[in-house]
Amino acid sequence: MDTRFIGKKSSAAGGWGALKSCGKRLLESGTPLSGAMTMLKANQPDGFDCPGCAWGDPEHGSSFEFCENGVKAVAWEATEKRASPAFFAAHTVSELRELSDYELELHGRLTHPMRYDAASDRYLPVAWDDAFREIGNILKSLDNPDRAEFYTSGRASNEAAYLYQLFVRLYGTNNFPDCSNMCHEASGVALRQAIGVGKGTVLLEDFEAADAIFVIGQNPGTNHPRMLGDLRRAALRGARIVVFNPIRERGLERFSDPQDKIEMLRGGSTDIASHYFQPQLGGDMAAVRGMAKAVLAAEDAAVAAGLPPVLDHAFLAEHCVDFAAYRAAVEATGWAEIEDQSGLTRAEIERAAAVYMQAERVICTWAMGVTQHVHSVATIREIASFMFLRGNIGRPGAGLCPVRGHSNVQGDRTVGINEKPPKAFLDALEREFGFSPPRRHGHNVLSAIGAMLDGSAEAFIGLGGNFARATPDSALVETALRRLKLTVNIATKPNHSHLMPGEVSFILPCLGRTEMDLAPNGNSQLISVEDSMSMVHGSAGINRPASPHLRSEVAIIAGIAEATVGSGIVSWSALAEDYDRIRDHIEATIPGFADYNTRLRKPRGFLLRNAAAHREWDTPAGKASFFSGPLPEETVHQRARKAGGRFALQTFRSHDQYNTTVYGLDDRYRGVYGERQVIFIHPEDLKAMEAEAGDRVDVIGAHDDGIERVARDFRFVPYDVPRGSIAGYYPELNVLVPLSSAGEQSDTPTSKSIMVSFRKREAA
Repeated sequence: MDTRFIGKKSSAAGGWGALKSCGKRLLESGTPLSGAMTMLKANQPDGFDCPGCAWGDPEHGSSFEFCENGVKAVAWEATEKRASPAFFAAHTVSELRELSDYELELHGRLTHPMRYDAASDRYLPVAWDDAFREIGNILKSLDNPDRAEFYTSGRASNEAAYLYQLFVRLYGTNNFPDCSNMCHEASGVALRQAIGVGKGTVLLEDFEAADAIFVIGQNPGTNHPRMLGDLRRAALRGARIVVFNPIRERGLERFSDPQDKIEMLRGGSTDIASHYFQPQLGGDMAAVRGMAKAVLAAEDAAVAAGLPPVLDHAFLAEHCVDFAAYRAAVEATGWAEIEDQSGLTRAEIERAAAVYMQAERVICTWAMGVTQHVHSVATIREIASFMFLRGNIGRPGAGLCPVRGHSNVQGDRTVGINEKPPKAFLDALEREFGFSPPRRHGHNVLSAIGAMLDGSAEAFIGLGGNFARATPDSALVETALRRLKLTVNIATKPNHSHLMPGEVSFILPCLGRTEMDLAPNGNSQLISVEDSMSMVHGSAGINRPASPHLRSEVAIIAGIAEATVGSGIVSWSALAEDYDRIRDHIEATIPGFADYNTRLRKPRGFLLRNAAAHREWDTPAGKASFFSGPLPEETVHQRARKAGGRFALQTFRSHDQYNTTVYGLDDRYRGVYGERQVIFIHPEDLKAMEAEAGDRVDVIGAHDDGIERVARDFRFVPYDVPRGSIAGYYPELNVLVPLSSAGEQSDTPTSKSIMVSFRKREAA
């Protein structure tokens, strides 16, 4: 038994450990001094937007608006290492495929456009114009535009994303698989049904006024650490913070703010969660319904005793529909069902409900622990309904807050990256540009992969990201990509998607967020992004580009577009020369962007108006809509328990990781060092299997579709997680996530609802 990889967990998130980690990453980049200076411009009005998470920037910004993740992201991008043509000449694609994600990206920044040569199994340099010409010729040769898939990562700017969707719709398709399909699609679908807009309703300043904050299925300490500062300030002024998370996450327990000099000098920290509940995987909907049941019971008791009501009857009467049906559904759901499905006791749920009832202003936040289940849309509808009960939407200090992942994933959708575009948007494009955009719905991520597998898709262009590693069913996705006629990846570093080339394959290197993007007149181009709070702000890089051969995402899209659809309708080169012209088109076609170029240049940017935040409901009924559906018939942990010998698995990030980018091999918040192939499991589950910490196993997928899915050679880590539920890192475990298992209405991969078993391996 080898447990040397299991060590001490950090006593608190942040603190000296965060500063040490930041220093380590800056040193590894080879540019520690310039990297540190670069961070001073992160999330500043005259600097660049952090390429990491989408947490909002305060209106009253501090001198430092970055976190450990931001430092890692900038150091990763600003590295002195280069993946030049010499690197590709020295390694075949087959050889590179043997490297881990971490090892591959350690080779640094891409410097030249490259084309795959099948004869030598190597990428060779290619001229930009030759690459554009060949890509355009292949796209034009397809017998139907719907045979091409156009993927978008959440790091793309508003300007790049808008230009991309314009090109693709001129080409003739709405095939826009994007990262939203794999993360917060359920949030958008559910919130549009409930409140009429698929975004959160709070501002960052609302966290300063909330009496209680409910954090459901979310781990800010690793995924958006700047949020911990806002939670810490809320906790210090007495706000209650109620956490629902199967895993005990250090950042939700305690946080030591590196910007608080006294706390750092004393080695102290601040308690974050006032209440921490650990539901079973998939049990959040039942837990929320249980809280609603407790609130309705308290309302009945108050009425019977002649006390003030618990519910906000004025809000319910003026702003809501279907409350009676919702109430009937909640009252018809028994406590035994709620307890079994949630994995929590009635007493625990009632304690959480008491916090809700005692608070005048409540915010509810959530992330992918909620959105990556079969019943995610129903769960978010349940959360919204629960918040309606006491009018906790549309007033200061209260509201709904889905916390997005990548820095501009919300903005990309706002400016048109949508496989199901609204009619009003297509009508606006037609008026502005004088062409008829396609009206049929396109492919999302799962349907795009399906089209690649069945041969109906022949080309793939990826605007950023690492499609092959971010998507589920890794082995099938590799097969899908390698059978295509064309694959194109626009990227800053080599990743595994580049190593699954189609018949013709290009890697097109682009500028990073921190790098200067100069217009022909020598002025620095400004891009824009939208955060989780619907704030749109500018970003301008300050560093010299990693290579003189790099082009901006906008310039690359313009080059492909001109070679594919020509410049008869759109002057792509003119738009690429001056991004203000792109923003003029955005202003003309998308509501909320009036006076875009002027407002963008104001410090902290501007807010896109959210009608629901003003209690204006763009729903069919014209009001906020309650949800009265039943709880799921069975959740993954209930199915696993019934099957016997099975476990409910969720995938998540390590602390040294952002999405598919792995910065290092340590996860100090969970006490794992130098190892990623691990399974976090309850000690009693290990004992029941007669297994021990460090034992090696293969993890076997248990999805009933006839496909064998195996993640090989993982080691057990005892952890505080509910019995029967386990966890481990993606992308290593994505091989177990079935393409055929997707969220109802959202079509999101169910990466938090995987049923698995174990097979012991012989000791090495």
